[in-house]
Amino acid sequence: MSRFIFLTFNGLSFGAVYAALALALVLIWRTTRVLNFAQGAMAVATAYVALSVSDWTGSYWIGFGAALAAGFVLGAVVERVAFRGADRMPPLNTIVIGVGLLILIEAVMGMLYGSANRGFPAAYSTRAYSVGSTALFSKQDVFTVGSVLVLMLVIAVLLTRTPQGLRMRAAAFAPEVARLLGVRVGRLLTLGWALSGLVGALAAMLVIPTGLGLFPQAMDGVFILGFTGAVVGGLESPVGAVVGGVLTGLALSYASGYIGSDITPLAALVLLVVVLLLRPTGLFSGSQVRRV
Repeated sequence: MSRFIFLTFNGLSFGAVYAALALALVLIWRTTRVLNFAQGAMAVATAYVALSVSDWTGSYWIGFGAALAAGFVLGAVVERVAFRGADRMPPLNTIVIGVGLLILIEAVMGMLYGSANRGFPAAYSTRAYSVGSTALFSKQDVFTVGSVLVLMLVIAVLLTRTPQGLRMRAAAFAPEVARLLGVRVGRLLTLGWALSGLVGALAAMLVIPTGLGLFPQAMDGVFILGFTGAVVGGLESPVGAVVGGVLTGLALSYASGYIGSDITPLAALVLLVVVLLLRPTGLFSGSQVRRV
């Protein structure tokens, strides 16, 4: 029972990170039908920004804020420079652009900072609280889950309760109609990419300090698991992305704890295949998928 409790808290902590990355992917997919394969590399770039700013200022939190700001700006720049007009591109073109951008960003980070695995400080202690002989969760786990929940609540309010958010949803579901009504669709698409970059930056700042380390390819594996969470929940549903990410974290935590850590990649593959076989559009997507 004690192992189950520990694995559950561990799964929730990592699941929150996967949920953040899944949400970042869904924000872009809903607006431009693009799966941004460079999302993980972009997140790593913001972590390097945080490291540089923290070393320069001596403040972890200034570096943390700089990473989120860098993610927001980088997301907007990537949309403007690489993916502008992506909704009119053949799907293969966007995949090639995303993979090329992934390779480019990782290569640039390697040239600027080297390929060595650097230690990266956590916001809070990673030492787990214990009740008796049962390890439960650490301050960093609480910060991780709380940060992701707050960010997702803010995004939910933005998308559903503000005029800008309603315009974003209109631009995503009916861009031509939105243009006829005077909505600046291009600007809203850029905002969606910027928010996605910010969410990815938060994910990197939360997961890299938990033993992952900082190097150019640090987020590649995490991106795959975030993508798994997005597919499990449904690429059309932000709520599904969050739930799918958490379910992925829990499933992998239980598989790793009860079977062995070597089984984790296979467990992720099995989860993905089972969901695709039983419900190809994801657990939270409707039966009819929007077409562009």
